[in-house]
Amino acid sequence: MSISKIHAISFLFGTGRCFNKNRILNFGWISRSMSTTMRAVLIRSTGDESVLNVETIPVPEISSNQVLVEIHAAGLNPVDTYIREKKFGYDPKLPVVLGGEAAGKIVKLGKEAEKKYKVNDHVICSLHAPNYGGYAEYVACDVTDLIPLTHNLSFSQGAAVYVPYFTAYKALIARCKIQPKELVMVHGASGGVGVAAVQIAKANGAVVAVSAGSEAGLKLLNDLGADVIVDHREDGHLQKALAKAGRPGFDVIFENRADLNLGSDLAALGVGGRIAIVGSRGPVEVDPRNFIRTEGSVLGVNFFKITKEEFVEFSSALVAGMEKGWLKPVVGKEYSMEEIQKAHSDLIKAHGAYGKMVLKIR
Repeated sequence: MSISKIHAISFLFGTGRCFNKNRILNFGWISRSMSTTMRAVLIRSTGDESVLNVETIPVPEISSNQVLVEIHAAGLNPVDTYIREKKFGYDPKLPVVLGGEAAGKIVKLGKEAEKKYKVNDHVICSLHAPNYGGYAEYVACDVTDLIPLTHNLSFSQGAAVYVPYFTAYKALIARCKIQPKELVMVHGASGGVGVAAVQIAKANGAVVAVSAGSEAGLKLLNDLGADVIVDHREDGHLQKALAKAGRPGFDVIFENRADLNLGSDLAALGVGGRIAIVGSRGPVEVDPRNFIRTEGSVLGVNFFKITKEEFVEFSSALVAGMEKGWLKPVVGKEYSMEEIQKAHSDLIKAHGAYGKMVLKIR
């Protein structure tokens, strides 16, 4: 039917629809109006949480190989606080919108991007220095930095995929090369990265031992199907885990606070074991004789050194995990944009991790 034959037409340019007497017709070619400005959490100087403020700034322009994503949720990560405070070598180009991961739907496509994606596709954005951009209502993202988000996951869950699961995948699969039936210990497993490590290890056939420091966290790990669960508030929890597993030592240890645990990790490591260090907040003293005893390895895991080839490999494996249903991010506390200062405080000071902290944009 031609438009001239539609009776009683009323075009609603905000929705891309028109009415006739009996039905609503949808026209994909009618553009939805969109504001040229957006709300974002901006820092204009480095410092404590007080430098985080919600401001109105222009919606970013996109290039041919980019998409504009309407952000619904952004992941909150400890590294965001390090960038904000200019710690550990981070030196952000100011002013900047923080946020290295976000999830939402595509609302605009560059010419080259049209070959791979379409409007309304759900995606996860991997965002990098110097622009980052996740703490905002919209972000421009290169198509090579997008990960498809399956519809069985929410946007908040999508915001909990990139940093946690890529970190855990690199540590366990790329660096430690875990094998079926190996005993894998995940410290602090109830947090976002810990949950990712548990799910990846289980999906690859490992026997998974875990620790947490709260009743809610311990229950979560039981629900996730961990094989051995211990409370790391108790003395000798690593030895208790080994006793429960009936093993002399761990084959792999996933370590996110090496400054607290590395010495005891080495003492509990099995022959030929590997320790993957994904996080540390300071120095630690260890007994080198444990390296001689086990001929074990300590492997550093740098999330920011994931190569383009690894990004493609990890993305493929993790999207398959979403489709198969074993990749299920656990979302913990959600914060509004106005609560961003408290969110950053909680990232470092809160105890008893439970799932991934998320900034809710919409």
